[in-house]
Amino acid sequence: MLRQTSFLLLLALLPLAAQANEPGEVDGANANWFIFAWPIGERTLKPRGASTRGAPVAPGESWRRLREPGLSVLERDRRAILAMAGPYRVSFDFLEVLRFDPALKPDAPYQSWGTEYVFVAEDRGDFIALQHILVLRVQMEDGGRSKPIVMRHWRQEWRHQADVLLAYEGGNTWARRPVPAQQREGAWVQSVYQVDDSPRYAARGRWQHNDSHSTWISDETWRPLPRREWSVRKDYHVLVGTNRHTITPDGWAQEENNLKLALDGNGKARTAMPYLAREYGFARYQRIREYDYSAGQNYFASTEPFWAEVRAAWREIIQREARFTLKAPVDQGSLFEPFFGYAQELADGKSFDRADARAFIERTLRDTYFATAKD
Repeated sequence: MLRQTSFLLLLALLPLAAQANEPGEVDGANANWFIFAWPIGERTLKPRGASTRGAPVAPGESWRRLREPGLSVLERDRRAILAMAGPYRVSFDFLEVLRFDPALKPDAPYQSWGTEYVFVAEDRGDFIALQHILVLRVQMEDGGRSKPIVMRHWRQEWRHQADVLLAYEGGNTWARRPVPAQQREGAWVQSVYQVDDSPRYAARGRWQHNDSHSTWISDETWRPLPRREWSVRKDYHVLVGTNRHTITPDGWAQEENNLKLALDGNGKARTAMPYLAREYGFARYQRIREYDYSAGQNYFASTEPFWAEVRAAWREIIQREARFTLKAPVDQGSLFEPFFGYAQELADGKSFDRADARAFIERTLRDTYFATAKD
């Protein structure tokens, strides 16, 4: 059981997503569905990523509330963010489209898949939190489906006209940075968190709305390497890029435009060939129906009180420390495992005890996560 749990926790770190291959079907094993690639001499680069096949799902539609006339700018922004909640299948593609170092060998396109429910965890008007929970059913070789595999995925929080954000500085270090007053009006800061609610990156941007779609484009921001990269690349240290979230009639999409940056021993961009390549990423969230997410809904309901305490502990750290450093990247160092284990006990029926949970969280953060706290 422990070995199986560890394997599932490892899977939780993958940027999983679902791709429509035939109508109503998802397929993570088909090497021919990547969107674009180097046209000459590299056609043998089979995409890396998910190798399993997802069970069939059916699409649906929902965006009427976002298009209602007479909404204030703030309310339309809010509804665009809230429109990202719900049941989805997701396709996930990453490709290096430019290589700046002639000696850099071709990097295979990355693809993965998943079926995912996005929960509205909090809505306080000018603050919205969305929690992603994967509920996967794998298509078995005999034609049957696996039992649902539930994994806590990433979290996004949106704050209107925020005066501060938590920025990644490289070297497993994050720091509070003020948002200048002239850049706050009408802007939303999106903060992205790892599967264990530890910080990943944050960026500022504004929503734009028209009759075709609603879209939010971020400032450029630094972010740690995701598992899809650090598991195969050791030649660079930071992704520097922008995000675009776009709401459409049948769901939403996240686009990334990232530079791969190598740092020197002082944590600065190195002088010689600082940027190795540029990659594009595209995650398509297509709203679906007639798919059973009850296992994920049960997990969210039973574990969310615990994760709320985890977030409260992180907020205290962020408010207390202007800058802090972790012992290791959360996923590379398996720092998340104690939290995932505690949450699984709650999912399995253990009663939630706030005092016990809080003591466990504080002990785990102190003993497992932190190398040093910097002023």
